[in-house]
Amino acid sequence: MASDKEPTGLVRGGEDFVVYDAKSGEDITRSVLAQIIFDEESKDGQNLLPIAFLRQLIRFYGDSMQALVPRYLEFSMDSLTKDQAQFREQMTKAFAGGALGGGAMDALQAQTRANMAIFTEAFRMFNPFAAAAAAKAQEESAAAGATKGDDLGDLKRELSEMRDRLDKLAKTK
Repeated sequence: MASDKEPTGLVRGGEDFVVYDAKSGEDITRSVLAQIIFDEESKDGQNLLPIAFLRQLIRFYGDSMQALVPRYLEFSMDSLTKDQAQFREQMTKAFAGGALGGGAMDALQAQTRANMAIFTEAFRMFNPFAAAAAAKAQEESAAAGATKGDDLGDLKRELSEMRDRLDKLAKTK
């Protein structure tokens, strides 16, 4: 177990720190934190990063989405950290019987949907053309809806399709 003064203990204690190379003075904080993760992942039963996630993460290097991924991951982790008490309570209730029940899957799917909504919103902020196109499409849809009358059925169908797509995305991860 790491002491409170070791980097791992500092991180677990909520301390933000910076590590500089003694010879060059270069900031090596990222390398130190990555090494901590590597060391923790190497321990039996300590895996937080599924292999599929690691492969997907590697695929983002050099991709056009590379600049967006760190912000998305940071925002997702902040969201999980902020909501962890509520999430733990949901997981405790879901796993109370010792088996993976529908409640656990519902909680995971809800978190996935929330993350996808956040990701979509973040992507819109970084792509003003898509936001403008979406706004125009929404205006056209509203105008068409005014002439058609009640489009509640269409909205329900679209919502159902979006849920199906999110569920498929969650299953591929």
